[in-house]
Order: sequence, then structure tokens, then C-alpha cells
Amino acid sequence: MSLSTHVLDTATGRPAAGLPLRLERAVRTLDGTTTGWIAVTEAVTDDDGRVADLPATIPGPWRLVFDTASRSAFFPEVTIAFVIEDPAGHHHVPLLLAPFGYSTYRGS
Repeated sequence: MSLSTHVLDTATGRPAAGLPLRLERAVRTLDGTTTGWIAVTEAVTDDDGRVADLPATIPGPWRLVFDTASRSAFFPEVTIAFVIEDPAGHHHVPLLLAPFGYSTYRGS
């Protein structure tokens, strides 16, 4: 299983280089209830706004938490929660960032 992300600054049309982020996985009870989140790793986007090969190693709920405060954004943090079902597949979570908004989708 592999996970990657790519952050673009849509206001400038450039990659969001040097953006800190954290990968977290859900802590769940036996009945599947999420009781919290545990940090798995931290990373910083490269010059192209990318982080490749994040260690999402088991199926279940995950989230990427982007520290956008340094980009003068209205949203100082962007959290994208998602579920990994196929442990053999590649998962790509892009983030399009603007001063007053953001969007995401499942990439390829």
C-alpha cells in the first residue's frame, strides 16, 4: 500500500513547497468506533509540493493534517479524512489550496 499527496497553491499557480503535514490513523474500538487519532509520521512537501510514500500500511480510516498557517490562509489547518480499503493499491490525496478555500479529490 502506498500513499502520496500533492499540494498546489491555486492563487499563485505554483506548488506549495515546504508545507508541513502529519499523517494520522484512527484509533478504534472492537466495534469499529473511532475514539481518537494517533500520529504516524510527519513530513514536509518538497519543491514540487509533493510527499511520496507515506506509511499508510493498514486498511481503515486515515487523515492528513496540513499546517497551512504559514501560507497566510484563512484556514490555519486543513484536515482531510479518508478510508483505505484496498491494502494493495496506491492512494493519492491532492490538496488545492487558496487563501480562502481549499478542495481535494481522490487522485491516481
